[in-house]
Amino acid sequence: MPLFNSQQQHDRGIRWLGTGATVVIELLVLLALAFAVVRYAEWSSHAAQAEFMNATKPSASDPNHSGESSIAIQHLKGRTGCPRKG
Repeated sequence: MPLFNSQQQHDRGIRWLGTGATVVIELLVLLALAFAVVRYAEWSSHAAQAEFMNATKPSASDPNHSGESSIAIQHLKGRTGCPRKG
């Protein structure tokens, strides 16, 4: 029986080694994914901020730009409120 016991102990060692290697690989993958998510969040934040800043800057090629919106505002004539019920 000593041969069988030594074989059983050897199998247990292999199982722990395989389990430990699997846990280490899973942790490395988890860290890589976390790093990728953080980098993507930073990148998208910078991209959104740059897009926002470019949208708020007046265009130098716009000859009609006077600091006001170029959209014409139409004023309503007559009654400006909603009709009251009652």
